[in-house]
Amino acid sequence: MEFKYYRRLPADAVSIRDHVFIQEQGFAEEFDEIDNIAVHIVLYQDTVPIATCRVFWDVQKGSHVIGRIAVAKEYRGKSVGARLLKEAERQIAESGGKAVLLAAQKQAVGFYVKQGYSTTGAEFYEEHCAHIW
Repeated sequence: MEFKYYRRLPADAVSIRDHVFIQEQGFAEEFDEIDNIAVHIVLYQDTVPIATCRVFWDVQKGSHVIGRIAVAKEYRGKSVGARLLKEAERQIAESGGKAVLLAAQKQAVGFYVKQGYSTTGAEFYEEHCAHIW
């Protein structure tokens, strides 16, 4: 497996996010202005893109944020998401970042807790889906 990093939203990340968030989960507003400032990480199995996320500095929160973590369906349950998350954390640490935030879908909180995260603040909605920091 190989990670690639992009300053602009690559077609491979668009494809994964479209499939996971729009087609599978029913989101309509998947792509936003943050895509223009984020670093996009794509994980490849040979030449096939299998997972993606984005990393950016959130001025309002004063922290790096990892978001839009998406793993192709056939690679779920194989530690791909954990590997992608650790790579994003490594990139943030290399750039001098000391803290990381992410907005987790409520149904995925258990995954993030296993990765060492804890919840904070009140639940909020993005479109139809409950999230928590």
